[in-house]
Amino acid sequence: MTHHEHPDAALVRRGYEAFTTGDMETLASLMTSDCTHHSPGESQMSGHFKGRDNVLAHYGQLMELTDGTFRVELKGVYPDGRGHAMSVHKWHADRNDRGIEMEGGLFFTMIGGKISDIDECVADIVESDSFWGTG
Repeated sequence: MTHHEHPDAALVRRGYEAFTTGDMETLASLMTSDCTHHSPGESQMSGHFKGRDNVLAHYGQLMELTDGTFRVELKGVYPDGRGHAMSVHKWHADRNDRGIEMEGGLFFTMIGGKISDIDECVADIVESDSFWGTG
């Protein structure tokens, strides 16, 4: 981590740390109340989760559906200095009798030092949909 990390990059990094350690209180404090997470694809985990509580419930469901095996490895965070940052990660999970490991990333919009919008991208939408299923 560089010494002069941009505040937006530091914010994203704190979010990943809170997610990884299951610290939902800290994660909630980093988001605006109307924060929205957009998940790609057509699975039961796809869609637009609007409002901090719904975003956190969505993250809870990632854990629930994978018996707590869902995890992300942060590879990099790239801010633009104008209220956006891009993160790149690898995510892993086990569900029923199958495992998945996939590259992906998030595109963040920040307002007033908090995360207001998260657009999720995955390397293979079809494989991701197949892993999560339709519920």
